[in-house]
Amino acid sequence: MSQLRSTDLKRLHRSWRRSSEVRIAVMLEQLQGPFNVGAITRTSAAFGADELLLIGNSIPPDNAKAQKTAMGTDRYLKVSAFETIADGAKYAREAGYHLLGLELASEARPLHALELARDVCIVVGHEDRGLSADALSLCDSVGFIPQLGKVGSLNVATAAAIATYEIRRQDWSSKGEPSPNSDEGE
Repeated sequence: MSQLRSTDLKRLHRSWRRSSEVRIAVMLEQLQGPFNVGAITRTSAAFGADELLLIGNSIPPDNAKAQKTAMGTDRYLKVSAFETIADGAKYAREAGYHLLGLELASEARPLHALELARDVCIVVGHEDRGLSADALSLCDSVGFIPQLGKVGSLNVATAAAIATYEIRRQDWSSKGEPSPNSDEGE
């Protein structure tokens, strides 16, 4: 076994991209940590998300501190800003997204138990307060990430990364693993 060369890595990523059919958007409600915004931006771009939706006074991904983590990957995302969570939710629904809130809430279900092989907008909240009551009421479903350790919650960027991967995993698992050599003639 050896590490992939640049060309092989590009071919591998292209094969996974071609087997992805669902769209992903990520909505940030009042996120204030630029490094969290940067990490979410980079993860969203890495997993082929289409949009980043900023609610209220969320730090934009082009913020200088956010860019230290995002490293310019915001150029791969459509970034839109909305004054209220209601405006952002309306936009996402009209675009055909299922709104998935990530929150440790009374009626939340484990993320892996939700049907996510569809167009999903992940909604994450403020680093300390989480999602607002308004945001929770606007979500079509609310999921949480089961944890086994003694830590009660995850960093918002880590939680968003896990949710983004779970959406892709569910989409991919219905199709089987693509062949990294399926585009050899290109």
